[in-house]
Amino acid sequence: MKKTTLFIVAAVLGVLALPASALAEETVISEVAFILNSFSFLISGVLVMWMAAGFAMLEAGMVRSKNVSTICLKNISLYSLAGILYYLIGYNLMYSGVDGGFFGSLGFWGPDDAAALAGDYSAEYASGSDWFFQMVFVATAASVVSGTVAERIRLWPFLLFVVVLTGIIYPIQGAWSWGGGWLDEMGFSDYAGSTIVHSVGGWAALTGAIILGARKGKYGAGGRVNPIPGSSMPLATLGTFILWLGWFGFNGGSVLALGSADAVIEMSVVYLNTNLAAAGGIIAAMIALQVIYKKVDLSMALNGALAGLVSITAGPDTPTPGGAVLIGAVGGVLVVLAVPLFDKLKIDDVVGALSVHLVCGIWGTLAVPITNGDASFFVQLLGVVAVGAFVSLLSAGVWLAMKYTIGIRVSPEEEHSGSDTAELGLEAYPEFGQGSQKLR
Repeated sequence: MKKTTLFIVAAVLGVLALPASALAEETVISEVAFILNSFSFLISGVLVMWMAAGFAMLEAGMVRSKNVSTICLKNISLYSLAGILYYLIGYNLMYSGVDGGFFGSLGFWGPDDAAALAGDYSAEYASGSDWFFQMVFVATAASVVSGTVAERIRLWPFLLFVVVLTGIIYPIQGAWSWGGGWLDEMGFSDYAGSTIVHSVGGWAALTGAIILGARKGKYGAGGRVNPIPGSSMPLATLGTFILWLGWFGFNGGSVLALGSADAVIEMSVVYLNTNLAAAGGIIAAMIALQVIYKKVDLSMALNGALAGLVSITAGPDTPTPGGAVLIGAVGGVLVVLAVPLFDKLKIDDVVGALSVHLVCGIWGTLAVPITNGDASFFVQLLGVVAVGAFVSLLSAGVWLAMKYTIGIRVSPEEEHSGSDTAELGLEAYPEFGQGSQKLR
């Protein structure tokens, strides 16, 4: 009898203790998930930050040697400005209290991890990790503008435009969807930013290129287009590889989690599709170039890879591997067709960023419903048009205001000698440039 009683008591105590054990295990899992999610934001953000180096090298290779130092300075300074402006105003404007509206609140961003430090991990990630991951995206949008208006834009007016783009324009349109604004409530889907990041940079660059005008000698009489070769195709190729690498953080980090098996599986799908879309883009561009021009141009092929990456960015989680290749391939063909179209319109785009980021950003966003049954083509189109109109109008206003006040273009003499000597007094390759000629 005593043994039976003891057995019953032990069983009851075991059952009573079970919820506490389960709760303790759940707490440990939540903390682990918190750590893994935060780590994913941070390491993915580092990869996206490294894309700034990719843009710098790509653009340095695409511009002439007399403008290489200037383009490098613009890329590192725009990244720095993006961080400061996103801290001062951008993050809260994009995410704080949007609630189905058009923008959030004004004010500095500040970390808030008090709950996590007290053992409550319901926030799912450290606040600073989220801010860092979001910040590097806005810098990417600004980098798109840099390449398009290169070789004839003045340094300080360009950086002033970056301040407005990263502090006001980008956060407001980002609030519409990623911040829980009106587009999000309608069901607009842009997984990692084909529209929200890439086409925003494209629209801002397009208005800038039109208002700024083409480089001297780019377009001749009778609609003739005069090619202006860049300084270094190896640099441009290196930049493309760096961007391709960084894109795994760009799209993969946009899973926004790493603390569960589901999140890890989704991230692996995103990585796979991102890689295959880039591959499809470059191969399709090469085939199109061979068919149309009977030769393959390296710079266009590189842009084909980037076109595939931009195209898949709006929805890398839902296509099959074969679907990802096709989405990227369409982007690669679009680049080959869009570059000469912009030239016919006499819109001078030094690196082809309009064809890559604007045209393929639109294509990628509209392609989402093909593989995602929850997305609506009408809503996707509405988002593209709304963001395009908003960014174009505000960007044009800023460009025009600067053009007729402080001026945005270097003088003809400065354009001829190059921005490096005119604005920096420093050549990227002094032993091969004008400075070496003076010493002889």
